[in-house]
Amino acid sequence: MLTVLLECRDQEAELAQTLSVLVSAAVEGLVSDVVVLDHNSRDGSSRVADAAGCRFHSAWDIVDILHKARAEWLLLLEPGARLQAGWIDEVMEYLALNRQPVRFSPSRTYRKPFLTRIVRSVPPLEQGLILPKREAVALAKSGMGLVDVAKAVTSAAKPSRLVSEMIPAWVAASAR
Repeated sequence: MLTVLLECRDQEAELAQTLSVLVSAAVEGLVSDVVVLDHNSRDGSSRVADAAGCRFHSAWDIVDILHKARAEWLLLLEPGARLQAGWIDEVMEYLALNRQPVRFSPSRTYRKPFLTRIVRSVPPLEQGLILPKREAVALAKSGMGLVDVAKAVTSAAKPSRLVSEMIPAWVAASAR
């Protein structure tokens, strides 16, 4: 049902955290495949991806990657992002009933300070993005990354929001 796409560079630990959360979704049949798009990592990102059974690409074009995605829905995540309990059932229900892009709710536990939240713009993948493959394929152009695809999708229409929360990737990155 879902192809998960992650883009990384020297984020071995963060990648491992995110992939560990996806295991139960693969067992439940929600996640059909995971694709890791690498930018010349010098750490063990490729080994982590291989151990988790992911497809790992160090040279890639987003148009080709999207066409080869197995599922009809895509989940775009940042390495280090961790989906919280209950997300699998909610996403399965959403996909069965809807056709529009959707994001996860931001974690109530891990939040930036109040003034920072007001002033800063939220990065396009901070709350992940689930979207139909056909929509991503229609908007993608060679040379784009996942953030560019997310920006293109969200500029067309504001995604809905799931109740399920996601701990953003910046939490894992700040723990380094």
